[in-house]
Amino acid sequence: MPEFPASAAGRRVLTAATGALLTGLLFGGCGGDGGAPASSSDTPKPVASGTTPSGTPSGTTAASNTSPLSHSLPTEITIPKIGVSAPVGQIGLRPDGRIEEPPLSRPNLAGWYKEGVTPGEVGPAVILGHVDADKKAAVFYRLKELRPGDRIQVSRKDGSTAAFAVQTAQRVDKDAFPHRKVFGEDLDYASLRLVTCGGAFDAKVGHYTDNLIVYARLIGS
Repeated sequence: MPEFPASAAGRRVLTAATGALLTGLLFGGCGGDGGAPASSSDTPKPVASGTTPSGTPSGTTAASNTSPLSHSLPTEITIPKIGVSAPVGQIGLRPDGRIEEPPLSRPNLAGWYKEGVTPGEVGPAVILGHVDADKKAAVFYRLKELRPGDRIQVSRKDGSTAAFAVQTAQRVDKDAFPHRKVFGEDLDYASLRLVTCGGAFDAKVGHYTDNLIVYARLIGS
C-alpha cells in the first residue's frame, strides 16, 4: 500500500505514484451486484447539470468567504433534497492501488477517503457511496438529481457541521476518471467531492460504465 504524508498540507495533494495507481482502478463497483434497480437509468449519457458538453465542470456558485475548519473526522452526511441521512465510515487504498468501497451489506453507508483532508478543511475532501446494492437503491442513488446551490451537510466528530453548496456535477467514463482533479487538486478553499456510479449498467461485468462526481464548496459551519 502506498505511503502518504502525515501533514495536512501533504494530505491535500496526491503523489504522482499514488495518482498512477488510482488511474483506471477507482471505485469499480459502486453497487450493481446482481443487476441494477428497475428504475435505474441505462439511457445514453446526458450532459450533467453545470458541465460543458465534454463533461468538464463549468460554472460554479458564488464564492464563499467562509473560513475553513480544522481537522475532524466526518460522522454523518445529510443531503435534504434527495433524502440522504447516512453514517460516514473511512476508506483507503487496497494493496493493489484500488480504492476501497463501503461494504454492499451496508448500502446506506458512505465512505470518506481517509488519505485526504476531512470535510471542511482546505482542499478536496472526497466521500464515496454506492448507487445501488442487491437491486435496491443505496445511499447515493439520487445523487444525479443535485443541482448547483443544493445543500450538503457533513457532521464531524468534534461536534461541528460543515455546510456545503453544490457547484457543479460531472459524469465521466470510468476509464477517463479525473483522479488528480478529484483527489489531488491544489485548492485554497474547502471543497467536497461526492462520487458514485452512473450511466448504463453492464450486466456482463456487473458494474456501471460511468462515474458521477458532484463538486461542492464550503459555505458555513
